[in-house]
Amino acid sequence: MKLQFIGAAHEVTGSCHYLEIGKTHILVDCGMEQGVNTFENCPLPVEEAMIDYVLLTHAHVDHSGMLPSLYAKGFRGKIFATEGTADLCSIMLRDCAHIQMQEAEWKNRKAKRSSGVEPHVPLYTMEDAEETIARIVSCAYGEKITVCEDVVIRFTDVGHLLGSASIEVWAEENGISKKLVFSGDIGNVNQPLLKDPQTTKEADYVIMESTYGDRLHGTERPDYVAELSKILQETFDRGGNVVIPSFAVGRTQEMLYFLRIIKEQGLVKNHGDFPVYVDSPMAVEATGIFIRNDKSCFDEEAMELVNRGVNPISFKGLHLSITSDESKAINFDETPKVILSASGMCDAGRIRHHLKHNLWRPECTVLFVGYQSVGTPGRALVDGADQMKLFGETVDVRAHILTLAGMSGHADKNGLIRWVQGFEKKPQRVFIVHGEDQVTMSFANCLHDEYGFRTYAPYSGTVFDLTADAFLYEAEPVPVKKKGKSTAASGVYARLLAAGQRLLAIIKRSEGMANKDLAKFADQINSLCEKWE
Repeated sequence: MKLQFIGAAHEVTGSCHYLEIGKTHILVDCGMEQGVNTFENCPLPVEEAMIDYVLLTHAHVDHSGMLPSLYAKGFRGKIFATEGTADLCSIMLRDCAHIQMQEAEWKNRKAKRSSGVEPHVPLYTMEDAEETIARIVSCAYGEKITVCEDVVIRFTDVGHLLGSASIEVWAEENGISKKLVFSGDIGNVNQPLLKDPQTTKEADYVIMESTYGDRLHGTERPDYVAELSKILQETFDRGGNVVIPSFAVGRTQEMLYFLRIIKEQGLVKNHGDFPVYVDSPMAVEATGIFIRNDKSCFDEEAMELVNRGVNPISFKGLHLSITSDESKAINFDETPKVILSASGMCDAGRIRHHLKHNLWRPECTVLFVGYQSVGTPGRALVDGADQMKLFGETVDVRAHILTLAGMSGHADKNGLIRWVQGFEKKPQRVFIVHGEDQVTMSFANCLHDEYGFRTYAPYSGTVFDLTADAFLYEAEPVPVKKKGKSTAASGVYARLLAAGQRLLAIIKRSEGMANKDLAKFADQINSLCEKWE
């Protein structure tokens, strides 16, 4: 029974952990890396086609974004996720595929100007995303689910995102049972819409995130409505727009909740009918999903509104932009307005067009309401960049760059400690992941020195024997190498390699079949080989 750390080890994105229980191969999350990556991730210890199941903590792309790539390389197993996560993945993975294909098309157009440049192949296609979505098994919170003979799981709401969950895993091998708990991303307390994170009572091993393991949000919940009202008032009085780079799923819906209150209570004077634009097709779809999943995820305050027939994230003056023409028209309207657009880190999507039209205007405000990874354009703006390159043009930064303090979907250090102290008996070990390099170390030391937990912050590649409670391999950090010319296989050849991996996986699983069936299978493979030799 082994646990191997693949992604989000001393890094914040690309979450991925591997479990080997007998002959069963499981991934917990399969996320995309975002921003600057400090360390190389080790490859999966088995071919993608050998992975039997994926357990998904939530829909954010740094936890789910590589699932279609897993499928493209041969994975044909089941993906277990909560109902909310399944709904959100249905739009987020399609959106990721759309972005991958768009970027490949753009790079190939650009490559036509140079000779000898290999065509750029997207990580995955829309078909890969659709097939991945079809493999998701929707699960309710709090119910024990039998994954296979030796593995049972249960999802618990951790209040980070609609459908987000910690995952309890009961595993048995050779008569030995172990229980693991993967925290996923733990939510902040007293946030709008979503419930506070719930704890778990028992575990042998805990794998927990540490995104904000070195900082505090403050002793009191910030008055987001008052702060946002002040920013809107000052910006509108200058005649400017408030541009909010916002994650389409989660943060956009929270901002709509605050804006509804501001409008309802008339907190912005002389601009009471100010328009609000949600310029993201995915955000529009996600908003509908939030309403449909209200009973399982909404907190008491939001549910009180729902029960009174009030939509907590809709109001007069809200405009939903779907088409590119609708998006372009926003910047030709001179009325001071709020523009909510993805992506939240300004590294893709329609937000870049709105920055191009508003960054150079001193009367405007760009308001950040979420975490900005190192290396992203959003982080550069927050850190004081005075210029930004957008669509080949250099734009001066003259707008007010502000951050809504304390606005976070992640628990702070105290919230993380509160969650891990929810275990009635200390786990055998707590593995610290999903945090920047120094943060994982400092948080692991804090839990050990101040609270008596047995902690470890693994680097990618570390392998732990759960049965023997011992490390099989303690990986050292491997700095990211400068990328040279890609030697990746072409798209069609890559499909062929993935098909070969899938065939090999089936062969490995066929041990124990009747000799008659094995002989027939071998004859079919040999016949196919002879056809192509």
